[in-house]
Amino acid sequence: MSLSSTKILDHIVHLTPPGSVNEVSRQFRDLGFHVLPGGTHAGGLTENALVILQDGAYLELISFTHPASHYPPGSPERQKRDANPWAWKEPGWIDYAFLGSSSTSISELINARAKKDKSRIRYDLEVNGGRERSDGKVLKWQISAPSQDGDRGLAPFFCGDVTPREWRVPLDPPSNAEHPSGVLGVAYVRILVEDNDLSGMKANITSVIGRSPVFNTSRRATWVLDTPKTDVAGGKPRLIIGVPETADERWTLKERGQGIYEVAFLVSSGVKAGQAWTPYGKIVWLKG
Repeated sequence: MSLSSTKILDHIVHLTPPGSVNEVSRQFRDLGFHVLPGGTHAGGLTENALVILQDGAYLELISFTHPASHYPPGSPERQKRDANPWAWKEPGWIDYAFLGSSSTSISELINARAKKDKSRIRYDLEVNGGRERSDGKVLKWQISAPSQDGDRGLAPFFCGDVTPREWRVPLDPPSNAEHPSGVLGVAYVRILVEDNDLSGMKANITSVIGRSPVFNTSRRATWVLDTPKTDVAGGKPRLIIGVPETADERWTLKERGQGIYEVAFLVSSGVKAGQAWTPYGKIVWLKG
């Protein structure tokens, strides 16, 4: 797969209250996921745990290490905490990442494409990021995110590894990606937007991915994504962006704002079915 691809699903971010990584790890284990320890991010503001999937994508279970009140008002640490793009997000599914590149500027590629398409989306130049694993190994990557705060969580950010990706996403041993729930991979990520924002978001995501949606109506659009490893039974993941269609979806959009409404997983036959909650975010189980 080309290093310049801009449609490889890397991971999906799930936020919980400060200091709750151990608690959310237990909650996801109760749902039938195999949860691995992550570590603390550079700067010490956030920590995470991981759920590795067989398609090479993963779930990042993240929380801030401390509430904002832990840091003195006006201190550099408080300013950094408040400036974090996830500092004001409600718990649940808050963001998603596509696989970037440490050798090619994804931001320049997308910005040139968006300018040609006359879409609104723009990405910031790549910045360095990293995390220290619980075993002491230091990971390094580069991040590019949408320039406008309002686009964060609607359009993906990009994570390009400087150190080997397998350090960040340990697929070896294979048991790391084996789950009691029978989860194989991501079926789709579904994002809700306001009616008057749908047309613009379609144009933005088309510029990001570099392809028009495979399914497109006045209510929703669907793009087919790739995965870092291999396709699992059930096919490639989808990105779905649309307007609310039920009372619950309208309530969620009103209360939480635009963003990820639900994540669906492909599962082995007969293991899981229907819906579940994380408890902060919605999950759908689909037969793989």
